[in-house]
Amino acid sequence: MGVDALVHKVLRDIGVDERRYNLQWASAAEAPRFVKLITEFSAQVRELGPLGHIEGIAPDEMKARLEKALEAVSSRKVRTTFGTTTRSLRKDNVLDGKVITETVESKIEKSLASALS
Repeated sequence: MGVDALVHKVLRDIGVDERRYNLQWASAAEAPRFVKLITEFSAQVRELGPLGHIEGIAPDEMKARLEKALEAVSSRKVRTTFGTTTRSLRKDNVLDGKVITETVESKIEKSLASALS
C-alpha cells in the first residue's frame, strides 16, 4: 500500500490522471478476478486516451515530466524517506490503507517536492 500511495502522489504532482495507475492483488487461483481487473483497467485507460490527452499535456512536456518523476523517485532523499516511513508503518503494524496513504504522503511531501522542482 505504501508504494501505491507514493505512485499516486507522484502522478498527482506531475499532473497525470491517477486513473492511469491501478494496483490490485490477485492470486493464481483468482483467474476470473484477474481477467476482470485487467479488462476493466484496459477499458479505463483506453477511455482516457493517449498519455497526456486527457491531462492536456503535450507529448514533449509529458516526457519531461515523466523523466523528472523517475529522477525524483530514484533520488536518495526520496528513497530514504519512503523506506523509513514504510518501516515505521510495518513496525507499528499499521494496516489501514487510508492511514498508510496519509502517512506516506505527508512524510514524502517535502523531499518529493524538492526532487521534482
